[in-house]
Amino acid sequence: MIDPVFAPLTRTTNLYADPSGDCYRVGFPVNANIAADTIGRYASRGEDNRIALIHEHPDLTCESYTYAELDLLAAKLAVSLIDLGIERGDRVAVHTAQSPQTAIAYMAVFKLGAILVTMSHLAGPEAATHILKDSKAKLIITHSDYWATLRASARELDFLQHRIVCGRPEAGEIPFEDCLSVSASGFEPVVTATEDPAVLMYTSGATGKPKGVLLAHRSGHAYRPTLNLVYNLDLDTPGSVFWTPSDWAWSGGMYDLCLPAWQHGHTVISTNRRFSANWAFEFMARHQVTHSFLTATALKRLAEVRDPRSKWNLAMRVVCTSGESLPSDILRWCEEEFQIVCNELYGLTEFTDMIGCCKRLFPTKPGSMGKAFPGRRVAIIDENGIEQEDGVEGEIASALEDDPTLILGYWGEPGVPASLRLGKWLRTNDLAVRDKDGYFWFKCRKDDLIKSAAYRIGPNEVEDVLVSHPDVAEAAVVGKPDAERGTVVMAFVRLADGIAKNDATRKRLQQYVKHNLAAYEYPRRIEFVDTFPMTSTGKIKRDVLRNRAAETGQRK
Repeated sequence: MIDPVFAPLTRTTNLYADPSGDCYRVGFPVNANIAADTIGRYASRGEDNRIALIHEHPDLTCESYTYAELDLLAAKLAVSLIDLGIERGDRVAVHTAQSPQTAIAYMAVFKLGAILVTMSHLAGPEAATHILKDSKAKLIITHSDYWATLRASARELDFLQHRIVCGRPEAGEIPFEDCLSVSASGFEPVVTATEDPAVLMYTSGATGKPKGVLLAHRSGHAYRPTLNLVYNLDLDTPGSVFWTPSDWAWSGGMYDLCLPAWQHGHTVISTNRRFSANWAFEFMARHQVTHSFLTATALKRLAEVRDPRSKWNLAMRVVCTSGESLPSDILRWCEEEFQIVCNELYGLTEFTDMIGCCKRLFPTKPGSMGKAFPGRRVAIIDENGIEQEDGVEGEIASALEDDPTLILGYWGEPGVPASLRLGKWLRTNDLAVRDKDGYFWFKCRKDDLIKSAAYRIGPNEVEDVLVSHPDVAEAAVVGKPDAERGTVVMAFVRLADGIAKNDATRKRLQQYVKHNLAAYEYPRRIEFVDTFPMTSTGKIKRDVLRNRAAETGQRK
């Protein structure tokens, strides 16, 4: 049934009510192109003074680009790529982190109808080489700082015909600046259809080699209603400024921040500074950032600073978060101390934006993922694909025929991957419960479920309680093999500054969990850590922690 709470989106986005009256649909044009629908949209209006991008260098100097300037530079690069033999459908890898060069390169590739292969500068040589080999990229645009570790192995990639290098190119490499010195007079962008491939984005490789996920040019339109929701229906507010510490090679940096900002004519701030809480607050204050995409990990770091508004002149209004569940205590800090709206968004790279929050339209329940978003049908199903009643735990699923965000397939495997199908459903492998008010409550990944004695324990709720304790800055919970119970709960805990790593602290945290949850859910093993193993997308590597838990006893 249509939820009237989402009706405002039908007036401001491409969401519409199905003629049947029982669901919402996301509308798509016949032709779509990510460059034309973002930077090109405002450049074509002749709004030469509207700032699209400001890049801050380490010495705090900045360079800025209008929409018209970025669009022209992208056209010049596109002409140079044509001269190098790049055609529609060719893969072009971009490996330049947050920078003007990345924005220019992304838009140039889209203009040509080529396929953008996003590569994170944080990926190690093995993962980066795998991406180039798997995608058979014809050309790479990179930076000498990141390319240095790949040069030797890349010489063996005979399909990689050209290397355009920013910074300090070596012999045989094409300087990036030279590609912008050509004329774009007479250049006409390729007209792409809604279903044409646009982006080849590789998974983080947390559970194996990175897998290429192929997205269409419709993706920008598919996410438009839901991103309006998580940005609290605030994307049309003039003068907004967007920033994220996430790499633009990943969905969070690109699709959840840059593209919606440029789709609505706003300014994006970029930088390559290493993230820390104090630096981030100073940066946000310096640029008067109003909107951000921040992972739960980044928000946990920020939340270690009490009452930031008293220390910095902040303009932040709305934060979108995704990737990992946000502990309820961190959400309370966002609302009470950071004094912002923080809306959570849930989805997979393969099909996304299924569930989330929009405080302007409905109340936030701390600890909840939010409600099913309009434009797709979301349900809780059992192992046979049967939809479950409210209050019954099961797997989150999206209706196969209704999902507008579904990928074109994995690279080399077009169509809906068999691993995602379960009858009429797209499966997520995430366990949750939906309550009577339509709110979803995340439990855990299927692989992360802890079965201890006769109990099923979701690590997320244990982590949520641990983080709510003032002694804890961050926590991750996994199962540890145990001869008596099969598995026991083990917690890896990063303590707040000044808290002693001793048995007294350990016992205090164990009793706290027992008191706030149940006796069988408390962590029988606690290991104190200074840092967590992280993927390049900012998620904790739980498989590494599970292996560590299996190999060790109680550590002091």
